[in-house]
Amino acid sequence: MFPEISVTKTTSPRQKPQPGQPLPFGHIFSDHMFVMDYVEGQGWINPRIVPYGPFEIEPSAMVFHYGQAVFEGLKAYKCEDGSINLFRPACNFERMNNSNDRLVIPKVDVDFCVHATKELVKLDKDWIPSGKGESMYIRPFVIATDPYLGVRASNTYKFFILLSPSGAYYAHGIKPVKIYVEDKYVRAVRGGTGFTKCAGNYGCSLIAQTIAHDSGYEQVLWLDGVEQKYIEEVGA
Repeated sequence: MFPEISVTKTTSPRQKPQPGQPLPFGHIFSDHMFVMDYVEGQGWINPRIVPYGPFEIEPSAMVFHYGQAVFEGLKAYKCEDGSINLFRPACNFERMNNSNDRLVIPKVDVDFCVHATKELVKLDKDWIPSGKGESMYIRPFVIATDPYLGVRASNTYKFFILLSPSGAYYAHGIKPVKIYVEDKYVRAVRGGTGFTKCAGNYGCSLIAQTIAHDSGYEQVLWLDGVEQKYIEEVGA
């Protein structure tokens, strides 16, 4: 049995995109989000679905100062028969736990997170677009919330799941992209956090992404972090 998820439905529905309206990636968010908290000694508690919106957090929260933040990304698709499909959601939460381990963040229960994702998607199913190349992008993430200025792992965390009806990641859709080969900055080195989806990995990639975009390229091809002559990966 899973813990009960309390549901507070919005009383102020947000504006849904109209069919046929171009959908940018990651700019539009549905009516609700999933939240739960972690407290040392109690584990993950108070799972709930609430209206999407701002939340309060201390400016001294450790996520802002020491970077304990991990995220995932997956999608829900509306099929021609009207059914809704997720693609291997458990794998995303298993990968999140790998990232959490590296950043000393408590693991989440994979099966429960899949359940929570399904409940949230069911509630906001009318937000799932059905156009070609469109989907509901799902963004789980966890942040450290202890109000403390000292370098250690936090004792408290918040976990969220957001829903964003989106089109293709690239504005021109699924077409070949121009790739910039980065030979100065590195994406990952042995023993680092390159295998995780932690926020800091993406923050430190922005300078190369900016250079690439300013030079007319859509993505970055990273070379190995030691000799910078072997192909490592594309993107952040």
